[in-house]
Amino acid sequence: MLATRIPAATAVALTLLLSACATGQLESATPPPAPVDTAPAATNPAATNPAAVPELTLNLPKGNNCACTEQPAVDVTFLEQGYSALLDGEYEQAMENFQRYQRLESSPTVDLESGIAIAYLQMLPRSPFYNPELARSSFKVLREKNAKKLQVHDYVRLMRQSLLNLLKLQERVDKLKASNATLQQDLEKREEALKRLRDLALGQKGAAP
Repeated sequence: MLATRIPAATAVALTLLLSACATGQLESATPPPAPVDTAPAATNPAATNPAAVPELTLNLPKGNNCACTEQPAVDVTFLEQGYSALLDGEYEQAMENFQRYQRLESSPTVDLESGIAIAYLQMLPRSPFYNPELARSSFKVLREKNAKKLQVHDYVRLMRQSLLNLLKLQERVDKLKASNATLQQDLEKREEALKRLRDLALGQKGAAP
């Protein structure tokens, strides 16, 4: 009877031991749970919702949408004012502006520009300053200067060419006048000779019996 109880108790003990070992292996095989961070995680609004990022606003002045263009600054000198007056037939005002330009500026270019402008006025028959001889003597010195090298104003280059043409025409007129004067003298001499011949012929007829 005792012999049969011992193996039964042993079997129960072995069963309990095996259950404990199996439970311990299961607990050691299962990894421990990760620690839970109770602090709230910082969230990035840009990462979760790109539309939540505010747009960058620049406080720039609004542009004017008008189609107007800025007018360039114009430097109007006495030379240009004199040229404008000359185009309008205001010869005295033109001469005054040319002379002011000559007095206020001092350079070889200005001297040539003002000298040509004044000489041009002196070659215009309608100008009150008309004096071909003075213009010719002044331009005789001015034409020796290199206008292209001195980079004179475009207006002056036009006046210089016109002045050359006017002086050539005036030279022809002077030659024609001189030729006409010579012809006039010859005509007067011939008329005088014819008159003497007529008088001589009339005298001879009156003296004949």
